[in-house]
Amino acid sequence: MRVVIAGGHGKIARLLERELAGRGDTAVGLIRNPDHVAALTAAGAHPVVCDLEHASVDDLAGHLDGADAVVFAAGAGPGSGAARKDTVDRAAAALLADAARAAGVRRYLLVSSMGVDNAPAAGTDDVWAAYLRAKKAAEDDLTGRTDLDWTVLRPGRLTDDEPTGRITLARSVTPGAVTRTDVARVLVALLYAPDTAGRILELVGGDTTIADAVTHA
Repeated sequence: MRVVIAGGHGKIARLLERELAGRGDTAVGLIRNPDHVAALTAAGAHPVVCDLEHASVDDLAGHLDGADAVVFAAGAGPGSGAARKDTVDRAAAALLADAARAAGVRRYLLVSSMGVDNAPAAGTDDVWAAYLRAKKAAEDDLTGRTDLDWTVLRPGRLTDDEPTGRITLARSVTPGAVTRTDVARVLVALLYAPDTAGRILELVGGDTTIADAVTHA
């Protein structure tokens, strides 16, 4: 399987790249900064420099040629302001959807976040509120405007702990934490589970193996 990952230098993306490479799949990581090429190569990915905030649909579609699936794991990142939450977390996700359609790539996995269904509570930090709104807007665009075979994954609080391989995965789950490695492994499982298309799934640590959780999601 050839998988193109937007936000290829992110923590989850690099773990996903390692998981895919370990299976013998091809991971292509889209990155904005050429300085990140070596890190992606070390993760077993094929780095492609493409600034999603400035690329056109045609530019991006050219990088998706021959792909079996795309994964949107990009984010403006810590220290970015509210404006970039919109241009990256929302607009770049929509751009990837348009490029996927143009390139004939049907499968699209969007890494979102738990908590986006509800409006930010009063007193929420402005940048965090902008992040949640951008993620929800990205979901709404993907699920409401496109005809792609999409799956939205909403992880809970992310940790860098050792993976457990056991999760809870459903449309709605009790808020909790999940390791980034387990998130990456769930993404791989979803890529190989085409019947999960059309679903929005929340993810936290739990008691069920990843394989069983994805099968019964």
